[in-house]
Amino acid sequence: MSKEKILIIDDERNTREGLAAALQERYCIYLAESAQAGMQILKQENISIVLTDLRMPGMDGMEFTRQVSSWENAPLIIMLTAYGSVQTAIEAMKQGAYDYLSKPINLDDLEMMIERGLETLHMRLENKNLRQELAQRQGGAENIIGNSALMLQLLSEAKQVAQARTTVLITGESGTGKELFANAIHQISPRREQPFVVVHCAALNENLLESELFGHEKGAFTGATERQIGRFERADRGSLFLDEIGEISPATQVKLLRVLENRQLERVGGSKPIDIDVRLLAATNRDLKKMVAEGSFREDLYYRLNVVNLHLPPLRAHPEDIEPLLNHYLRLAAEDNAKKINAFSSEAIKVLVSYDWPGNVRELRNAVERMVVFARGSSLTLNDVPVEIRQALGEQLLKPKTKDSAETATASLDIKANEKNVILQALEQCEGNRSKAAELLGISRRTLQRKLKEYQL
Repeated sequence: MSKEKILIIDDERNTREGLAAALQERYCIYLAESAQAGMQILKQENISIVLTDLRMPGMDGMEFTRQVSSWENAPLIIMLTAYGSVQTAIEAMKQGAYDYLSKPINLDDLEMMIERGLETLHMRLENKNLRQELAQRQGGAENIIGNSALMLQLLSEAKQVAQARTTVLITGESGTGKELFANAIHQISPRREQPFVVVHCAALNENLLESELFGHEKGAFTGATERQIGRFERADRGSLFLDEIGEISPATQVKLLRVLENRQLERVGGSKPIDIDVRLLAATNRDLKKMVAEGSFREDLYYRLNVVNLHLPPLRAHPEDIEPLLNHYLRLAAEDNAKKINAFSSEAIKVLVSYDWPGNVRELRNAVERMVVFARGSSLTLNDVPVEIRQALGEQLLKPKTKDSAETATASLDIKANEKNVILQALEQCEGNRSKAAELLGISRRTLQRKLKEYQL
């Protein structure tokens, strides 16, 4: 079995050779004294992992990471630096680095990190093959974008549960892609040649939902002039996806539970049991366990649905996927609107990556499409970023920092790491005009002055 290839980039010869000596027994090592030289090696060799210094003459490690991480089949990049800080780590991750180590390097930590990185690479390759398989089956996999550890793990879990018959409950905030994952599970399951039927439960009232799910007989109610086949019967031998399952009424919950337990249904107004063979996939943005405790959702139905849980994290939990998503939806929107726009400016990217995206991928897609529709140039700049995003980002920057939780502390550091850059970018975009920069950021001129003083700008 051939050894995995590792590239070490550092302008200090002792560091390069010391790391090479420690790793060469297990890996095939390549050395470069500059980022530019490292790029040449990457173009010639199939490198798995790059260890790069942060501060080097010419192109630094951060810019190297930003450029290389956008390449197709890019290696994993581990940043090494003597100038360690949480802010630097956050920025490195946002530029696409896999992980981060401070000098002097602990070799045990480095080897563990490399092993984890190689596992991630192998998972990434497996999921790339899975995406290609889904795309060939028109499963919508082309819209499952991201190579973060979270996304790779989710795709791996989706592949595992697809082979089973069991019910899957997909949870997550609105806009995280629950229907997309449900479709992907169906497309790689043994049921892929059969129908994938979708019901948006929140869009239908109780009576209409029951009729849609279970069908009805002629004369079952006023207006029922003929027999109608329900979604369960349409999905027979295939998969039925119930979106926003938490919105169904108690009466419908009882009927749904009976269908899941007996694998039979009765149409509304009918009495004849009808056998069905359906794999149920359900999704919700609500806390069903809390609803069970409150008495608004049946406990027995909850456990019947929650045999396997697939939780989709919000976009803010994997910000390294934001830029690939932006570029993906830019390509789609430019094509749909017949516009020759092929890139974001670096300033626009930094602002959009810093935004929290409370509406997740759905909000991001809509924002990009809006930017494309109103854009006048060949690239999307800071001025094209919707004003509500700039205003919200301004509020993020000014939000009081608390120490109530590790999550809040991390978010505060994240914002702090980007705040100065965002202000500088706004000033540059407005050619130093502070009033215009404040307007661009969605904050007052007085607030901007305070921030400039704080950062000694």
